[in-house]
Amino acid sequence: MSAAMDDAALAAHLADYAGRILLTVRESGLFAGKALGRAGDQVANQFLIDALREQRPDDGILSEESKDTPDRLGKRRVWIVDPLDGTREYGEGRSDWAIHVALAIDGAPVVGAVALPGLDGGVVLATDRAGSLPAAAPRPRLAVSRTRPAAEALAVAESLGAELVPMGSAGAKAMAVVRGEVDIYLHSGGQYEWDSAAPAAVALAHGLHASRIDGAPLVYNQQDVAMPDLLICRKEMADSLVAACRNPDTKGRDE
Repeated sequence: MSAAMDDAALAAHLADYAGRILLTVRESGLFAGKALGRAGDQVANQFLIDALREQRPDDGILSEESKDTPDRLGKRRVWIVDPLDGTREYGEGRSDWAIHVALAIDGAPVVGAVALPGLDGGVVLATDRAGSLPAAAPRPRLAVSRTRPAAEALAVAESLGAELVPMGSAGAKAMAVVRGEVDIYLHSGGQYEWDSAAPAAVALAHGLHASRIDGAPLVYNQQDVAMPDLLICRKEMADSLVAACRNPDTKGRDE
């Protein structure tokens, strides 16, 4: 790989090859279920961390699968990765899992790539590959967890008359908005920086809205890496969705 590869190209390259590695691990037939998920997490993480240290030695790194250190807090440029977003889906042989590779600069999700290797032929969506968005559906479609839909998402969907579309990982749901398969991804059940950094970067590059559910900006490379909620949607829907999330009637329901 050329040392001159820019940040966006590097993010896409790493996400793509981590996805290929994960497919190889799954196709080996040596692991199943939770053991497959653990093996995939470890192998993909080692590849991404080693590659980033080789290609961007001066940058910070935050990964779900590596012990966090305070070193990154003093750096303007920090790579934020989730080597396997949707471990359960990956272990079950499903397609709705992803790899996230993002670069936050001064806390902003500037560069990112999300690979969806389980889709036919494999798909990588990245900040340097932005295209036009497909047309919105007549009835809004809202991506939700296939196992634990967030209370706010269900309430907002009810208030908007939106269709619920269950699917797996955070990356798969966010990229479904980019791909025009749904119009909204609203999450309030608890996440971390690595769950949303790359999806947010890709969504913003494609002209979508990405924020906290109260409309506050997404700020990364914080000491506390918890980022409990996320809204990705078409820009024209953002104001009404943020208002709906602030409505007391959409809060306090059991998931």
